[in-house]
Amino acid sequence: MKMFATTTFALATAALAFSGFATTAQAQEECNRSFLDSRYCDRDRDLTADLPLDSKDWVNPDTLIFSYTPVEDPAVYQKVWDGFIQHMEETTGKKVLFFPVQSNAAQLEALRSGRLHIAGVNTGSNPIAVACAGFVPFGMMAAKDGSYGYEMEIIVPADSPIKSAADLKGRTLAFTAPTSNSGFKAPSAILKSEFGLIADTDFKTAFSGKHDNSVLGVANKDYDAAAVANSVMKRMIDRNVVDASKIRSIYKSQTFPTTGYGLAHNLHPELAAKIKQAFFTFQWEGSDLQKEFKVEGAFVSISHKFNWDVIRKIDAANGVTYSCK
Repeated sequence: MKMFATTTFALATAALAFSGFATTAQAQEECNRSFLDSRYCDRDRDLTADLPLDSKDWVNPDTLIFSYTPVEDPAVYQKVWDGFIQHMEETTGKKVLFFPVQSNAAQLEALRSGRLHIAGVNTGSNPIAVACAGFVPFGMMAAKDGSYGYEMEIIVPADSPIKSAADLKGRTLAFTAPTSNSGFKAPSAILKSEFGLIADTDFKTAFSGKHDNSVLGVANKDYDAAAVANSVMKRMIDRNVVDASKIRSIYKSQTFPTTGYGLAHNLHPELAAKIKQAFFTFQWEGSDLQKEFKVEGAFVSISHKFNWDVIRKIDAANGVTYSCK
Protein backbone atom coordinates (compact mmCIF):
# COMPACT_ATOMS: atom_id res chain seq x y z
CA MET A 1 0.00 0.00 0.00
CA LYS A 2 1.27 3.49 -0.82
CA MET A 3 2.27 5.44 2.26
CA PHE A 4 1.45 9.11 2.61
CA ALA A 5 3.61 11.73 4.26
CA THR A 6 2.74 12.96 7.73
CA THR A 7 1.24 16.42 7.64
CA THR A 8 0.17 19.02 10.15
CA PHE A 9 -3.10 19.91 11.81
CA ALA A 10 -2.93 23.34 10.17
CA LEU A 11 -3.88 21.84 6.81
CA ALA A 12 -7.52 21.80 7.93
CA THR A 13 -7.90 25.53 7.51
CA ALA A 14 -5.70 25.77 4.43
CA ALA A 15 -7.75 23.17 2.58
CA LEU A 16 -10.89 25.26 2.94
CA ALA A 17 -9.69 28.16 0.77
CA PHE A 18 -11.17 28.34 -2.72
CA SER A 19 -10.83 31.13 -5.25
CA GLY A 20 -13.66 32.44 -7.39
CA PHE A 21 -15.05 35.44 -9.19
CA ALA A 22 -18.47 36.95 -8.57
CA THR A 23 -20.65 38.50 -11.21
CA THR A 24 -20.93 42.23 -10.70
CA ALA A 25 -24.65 42.07 -9.96
CA GLN A 26 -24.27 39.38 -7.31
CA ALA A 27 -21.22 40.97 -5.71
CA GLN A 28 -22.97 44.30 -5.32
CA GLU A 29 -26.39 42.97 -4.33
CA GLU A 30 -27.35 43.76 -0.77
CA CYS A 31 -28.63 40.61 0.87
CA ASN A 32 -28.26 38.31 3.85
CA ARG A 33 -25.35 35.92 3.38
CA SER A 34 -24.86 34.26 6.78
CA PHE A 35 -21.52 32.46 6.24
CA LEU A 36 -21.84 32.26 2.43
CA ASP A 37 -19.32 33.71 0.01
CA SER A 38 -20.11 37.19 -1.37
CA ARG A 39 -21.19 35.64 -4.68
CA TYR A 40 -24.33 34.23 -3.06
CA CYS A 41 -27.42 35.45 -1.24
CA ASP A 42 -29.48 33.73 1.47
CA ARG A 43 -32.71 35.73 1.56
CA ASP A 44 -34.75 32.93 3.11
CA ARG A 45 -32.04 32.33 5.75
CA ASP A 46 -31.88 28.58 5.22
CA LEU A 47 -28.04 28.79 5.15
CA THR A 48 -27.81 27.86 1.45
CA ALA A 49 -27.42 30.00 -1.67
CA ASP A 50 -30.61 31.25 -3.33
CA LEU A 51 -31.44 31.11 -7.02
CA PRO A 52 -30.13 34.31 -8.71
CA LEU A 53 -32.83 36.94 -9.14
CA ASP A 54 -31.91 37.59 -12.76
CA SER A 55 -33.06 34.70 -14.98
CA LYS A 56 -30.13 35.45 -17.31
CA ASP A 57 -27.90 33.94 -14.62
CA TRP A 58 -29.82 30.65 -14.60
CA VAL A 59 -28.10 27.61 -16.13
CA ASN A 60 -29.90 24.98 -18.22
CA PRO A 61 -27.23 22.71 -19.78
CA ASP A 62 -27.94 20.00 -22.35
CA THR A 63 -25.66 17.63 -20.43
CA LEU A 64 -25.72 17.31 -16.63
CA ILE A 65 -22.57 16.30 -14.76
CA PHE A 66 -22.97 14.23 -11.57
CA SER A 67 -20.33 13.09 -9.09
CA TYR A 68 -20.28 11.02 -5.92
CA THR A 69 -18.01 11.77 -2.98
CA PRO A 70 -14.60 10.06 -3.39
CA VAL A 71 -14.69 7.97 -0.20
CA GLU A 72 -13.11 5.14 -2.19
CA ASP A 73 -11.72 4.70 -5.70
CA PRO A 74 -14.37 6.37 -7.96
CA ALA A 75 -14.27 3.35 -10.28
CA VAL A 76 -15.93 1.32 -7.52
CA TYR A 77 -19.06 3.46 -7.70
CA GLN A 78 -19.34 4.46 -11.36
CA LYS A 79 -21.24 1.30 -12.35
CA VAL A 80 -23.28 1.40 -9.11
CA TRP A 81 -24.82 4.71 -10.23
CA ASP A 82 -25.58 3.65 -13.84
CA GLY A 83 -29.22 2.74 -13.18
CA PHE A 84 -29.84 5.92 -11.23
CA ILE A 85 -28.25 8.04 -13.96
CA GLN A 86 -30.50 6.40 -16.56
CA HIS A 87 -33.51 7.24 -14.37
CA MET A 88 -32.36 10.84 -14.08
CA GLU A 89 -31.98 11.09 -17.85
CA GLU A 90 -35.54 9.86 -18.30
CA THR A 91 -36.87 12.26 -15.66
CA THR A 92 -34.99 15.38 -16.77
CA GLY A 93 -34.81 14.77 -20.53
CA LYS A 94 -31.09 15.55 -20.30
CA LYS A 95 -27.96 13.52 -20.92
CA VAL A 96 -26.27 12.80 -17.56
CA LEU A 97 -22.58 11.93 -17.18
CA PHE A 98 -20.84 10.49 -14.11
CA PHE A 99 -17.72 12.49 -13.22
CA PRO A 100 -15.24 10.37 -11.18
CA VAL A 101 -13.55 12.91 -8.89
CA GLN A 102 -10.35 11.81 -7.18
CA SER A 103 -10.48 14.03 -4.08
CA ASN A 104 -12.79 16.20 -1.99
CA ALA A 105 -10.88 19.29 -3.13
CA ALA A 106 -11.35 18.36 -6.80
CA GLN A 107 -15.10 17.93 -6.30
CA LEU A 108 -15.40 21.27 -4.51
CA GLU A 109 -13.43 23.05 -7.23
CA ALA A 110 -15.60 21.48 -9.95
CA LEU A 111 -18.72 22.73 -8.15
CA ARG A 112 -17.26 26.18 -7.63
CA SER A 113 -16.24 26.54 -11.27
CA GLY A 114 -19.63 25.44 -12.61
CA ARG A 115 -18.33 22.21 -14.20
CA LEU A 116 -20.43 20.08 -11.83
CA HIS A 117 -24.22 20.37 -11.61
CA ILE A 118 -25.30 17.58 -9.25
CA ALA A 119 -23.29 15.91 -6.51
CA GLY A 120 -23.21 13.70 -3.49
CA VAL A 121 -20.88 15.61 -1.15
CA ASN A 122 -19.48 14.01 1.98
CA THR A 123 -20.56 15.08 5.44
CA GLY A 124 -17.55 17.21 6.32
CA SER A 125 -17.28 18.93 2.94
CA ASN A 126 -20.96 19.91 2.83
CA PRO A 127 -20.65 23.21 4.74
CA ILE A 128 -17.64 24.19 2.61
CA ALA A 129 -19.43 23.32 -0.64
CA VAL A 130 -22.46 25.31 0.53
CA ALA A 131 -20.45 28.35 1.59
CA CYS A 132 -17.88 28.48 -1.18
CA ALA A 133 -19.35 26.68 -4.19
CA GLY A 134 -23.09 27.45 -4.14
CA PHE A 135 -24.00 23.83 -3.42
CA VAL A 136 -27.62 23.34 -2.30
CA PRO A 137 -28.13 19.94 -0.61
CA PHE A 138 -31.69 18.61 -0.55
CA GLY A 139 -31.50 14.86 0.01
CA MET A 140 -29.79 12.01 1.78
CA MET A 141 -29.89 8.22 1.66
CA ALA A 142 -31.93 6.63 4.43
CA ALA A 143 -33.29 3.27 5.49
CA LYS A 144 -36.89 2.40 4.72
CA ASP A 145 -37.85 3.36 8.28
CA GLY A 146 -36.39 6.85 7.74
CA SER A 147 -33.27 6.35 9.85
CA TYR A 148 -29.99 7.57 8.43
CA GLY A 149 -26.39 8.36 9.20
CA TYR A 150 -23.10 6.74 10.17
CA GLU A 151 -20.56 6.83 12.96
CA MET A 152 -16.89 7.71 13.09
CA GLU A 153 -14.83 4.83 14.42
CA ILE A 154 -11.19 4.73 15.39
CA ILE A 155 -9.78 1.35 14.38
CA VAL A 156 -6.52 -0.46 15.11
CA PRO A 157 -4.96 -3.76 13.99
CA ALA A 158 -6.74 -6.63 15.74
CA ASP A 159 -3.63 -7.64 17.72
CA SER A 160 -2.62 -4.07 18.62
CA PRO A 161 -1.84 -3.30 22.28
CA ILE A 162 -3.93 -0.12 21.90
CA LYS A 163 -7.10 -0.65 23.93
CA SER A 164 -8.70 2.80 23.97
CA ALA A 165 -8.34 6.22 22.36
CA ALA A 166 -6.28 7.34 25.36
CA ASP A 167 -3.59 4.87 24.26
CA LEU A 168 -3.01 6.77 20.99
CA LYS A 169 -0.50 9.08 22.66
CA GLY A 170 2.81 8.77 20.85
CA ARG A 171 1.24 6.68 18.07
CA THR A 172 0.47 7.42 14.40
CA LEU A 173 -3.19 8.03 13.59
CA ALA A 174 -4.28 8.10 9.95
CA PHE A 175 -6.81 10.70 8.85
CA THR A 176 -8.29 10.74 5.35
CA ALA A 177 -8.47 14.40 4.25
CA PRO A 178 -8.74 17.76 6.04
CA THR A 179 -12.28 18.31 4.69
CA SER A 180 -13.61 14.95 5.89
CA ASN A 181 -15.88 14.89 8.96
CA SER A 182 -15.26 11.35 10.17
CA GLY A 183 -11.81 11.22 8.57
CA PHE A 184 -10.48 14.36 10.28
CA LYS A 185 -12.76 16.99 11.81
CA ALA A 186 -14.79 14.87 14.25
CA PRO A 187 -11.91 12.72 15.55
CA SER A 188 -9.71 15.82 15.99
CA ALA A 189 -12.38 17.55 18.08
CA ILE A 190 -13.27 14.39 20.04
CA LEU A 191 -9.69 13.41 20.83
CA LYS A 192 -8.98 16.93 22.07
CA SER A 193 -12.17 17.41 24.12
CA GLU A 194 -12.60 13.89 25.54
CA PHE A 195 -9.02 12.64 25.84
CA GLY A 196 -6.87 15.79 25.87
CA LEU A 197 -4.95 14.59 22.81
CA ILE A 198 -3.85 17.17 20.25
CA ALA A 199 -2.84 16.18 16.73
CA ASP A 200 0.89 16.47 15.93
CA THR A 201 1.56 17.21 19.60
CA ASP A 202 0.34 14.12 21.45
CA PHE A 203 0.19 11.80 18.46
CA LYS A 204 1.58 11.75 14.93
CA THR A 205 -0.75 12.18 11.96
CA ALA A 206 -0.82 10.84 8.42
CA PHE A 207 -3.29 11.56 5.63
CA SER A 208 -4.27 8.53 3.56
CA GLY A 209 -6.47 10.38 1.05
CA LYS A 210 -9.53 8.11 1.32
CA HIS A 211 -11.36 5.96 3.85
CA ASP A 212 -10.54 2.73 2.02
CA ASN A 213 -6.83 3.59 2.18
CA SER A 214 -7.11 4.13 5.92
CA VAL A 215 -8.98 0.88 6.55
CA LEU A 216 -6.54 -1.15 4.45
CA GLY A 217 -3.61 0.68 6.03
CA VAL A 218 -4.70 -0.46 9.49
CA ALA A 219 -5.42 -4.01 8.32
CA ASN A 220 -1.91 -4.14 6.78
CA LYS A 221 -0.37 -2.47 9.87
CA ASP A 222 0.86 0.54 7.93
CA TYR A 223 -0.80 2.75 10.58
CA ASP A 224 -1.17 2.29 14.32
CA ALA A 225 -4.77 3.50 14.04
CA ALA A 226 -7.16 5.30 11.72
CA ALA A 227 -10.33 7.38 11.99
CA VAL A 228 -12.90 6.25 9.41
CA ALA A 229 -16.57 6.34 8.47
CA ASN A 230 -17.94 2.98 9.56
CA SER A 231 -20.40 2.95 6.65
CA VAL A 232 -17.48 2.76 4.20
CA MET A 233 -15.71 0.16 6.33
CA LYS A 234 -18.82 -2.03 6.46
CA ARG A 235 -19.22 -1.93 2.67
CA MET A 236 -15.57 -2.91 2.25
CA ILE A 237 -16.08 -5.86 4.59
CA ASP A 238 -19.24 -6.91 2.73
CA ARG A 239 -17.32 -6.87 -0.58
CA ASN A 240 -14.44 -8.84 0.99
CA VAL A 241 -12.06 -5.96 0.27
CA VAL A 242 -10.80 -6.19 3.84
CA ASP A 243 -10.83 -9.01 6.40
CA ALA A 244 -12.86 -7.91 9.42
CA SER A 245 -10.77 -10.16 11.69
CA LYS A 246 -7.71 -7.98 11.03
CA ILE A 247 -9.16 -4.79 12.52
CA ARG A 248 -10.69 -3.76 15.83
CA SER A 249 -12.64 -0.68 16.86
CA ILE A 250 -11.59 1.27 19.97
CA TYR A 251 -13.98 4.23 19.67
CA LYS A 252 -17.40 4.87 18.13
CA SER A 253 -18.95 8.34 17.89
CA GLN A 254 -22.50 9.63 17.87
CA THR A 255 -24.41 9.27 14.59
CA PHE A 256 -23.70 11.90 11.93
CA PRO A 257 -25.64 12.80 8.78
CA THR A 258 -24.26 10.98 5.77
CA THR A 259 -23.51 12.17 2.22
CA GLY A 260 -25.72 15.08 1.19
CA TYR A 261 -27.09 15.14 -2.37
CA GLY A 262 -27.73 18.45 -4.02
CA LEU A 263 -27.28 20.73 -6.98
CA ALA A 264 -25.76 23.98 -8.15
CA HIS A 265 -27.71 27.00 -6.88
CA ASN A 266 -28.07 28.60 -10.32
CA LEU A 267 -29.74 25.75 -12.23
CA HIS A 268 -32.99 26.70 -13.95
CA PRO A 269 -35.75 26.14 -11.36
CA GLU A 270 -37.73 23.80 -13.64
CA LEU A 271 -34.60 21.68 -14.18
CA ALA A 272 -33.80 21.74 -10.45
CA ALA A 273 -37.30 20.47 -9.69
CA LYS A 274 -36.88 17.59 -12.16
CA ILE A 275 -33.52 16.65 -10.65
CA LYS A 276 -35.07 16.48 -7.18
CA GLN A 277 -37.94 14.45 -8.62
CA ALA A 278 -35.42 11.96 -10.04
CA PHE A 279 -33.94 11.38 -6.59
CA PHE A 280 -37.23 11.03 -4.76
CA THR A 281 -38.89 8.77 -7.36
CA PHE A 282 -35.98 6.38 -7.85
CA GLN A 283 -36.99 2.75 -7.31
CA TRP A 284 -34.44 1.12 -5.02
CA GLU A 285 -35.77 -2.44 -5.13
CA GLY A 286 -33.37 -4.60 -7.14
CA SER A 287 -31.11 -1.65 -8.05
CA ASP A 288 -27.32 -1.57 -7.93
CA LEU A 289 -27.60 1.17 -5.30
CA GLN A 290 -29.56 -1.18 -3.06
CA LYS A 291 -26.99 -3.94 -3.59
CA GLU A 292 -24.11 -1.61 -2.73
CA PHE A 293 -25.53 0.41 0.16
CA LYS A 294 -27.76 -2.38 1.57
CA VAL A 295 -29.08 -0.56 4.66
CA GLU A 296 -30.42 2.40 2.68
CA GLY A 297 -33.65 2.09 0.74
CA ALA A 298 -34.67 5.61 -0.30
CA PHE A 299 -33.64 9.23 -0.74
CA VAL A 300 -35.22 11.49 1.89
CA SER A 301 -35.54 15.26 2.06
CA ILE A 302 -33.13 17.12 4.35
CA SER A 303 -32.45 20.61 5.66
CA HIS A 304 -28.83 21.74 5.60
CA LYS A 305 -29.62 24.27 8.30
CA PHE A 306 -30.82 21.65 10.78
CA ASN A 307 -29.24 18.34 9.70
CA TRP A 308 -25.74 19.80 9.48
CA ASP A 309 -25.88 21.84 12.69
CA VAL A 310 -23.74 19.27 14.55
CA ILE A 311 -21.13 19.36 11.77
CA ARG A 312 -20.87 23.16 11.88
CA LYS A 313 -20.39 22.91 15.65
CA ILE A 314 -17.55 20.40 15.16
CA ASP A 315 -15.96 22.81 12.66
CA ALA A 316 -16.29 25.64 15.17
CA ALA A 317 -14.64 23.49 17.87
CA ASN A 318 -11.74 22.89 15.48
CA GLY A 319 -11.42 26.59 14.71
CA VAL A 320 -12.45 26.03 11.10
CA THR A 321 -13.91 28.95 9.16
CA TYR A 322 -15.35 28.76 5.66
CA SER A 323 -12.90 31.08 3.92
CA CYS A 324 -13.47 31.27 0.18
CA LYS A 325 -10.53 33.43 -0.89
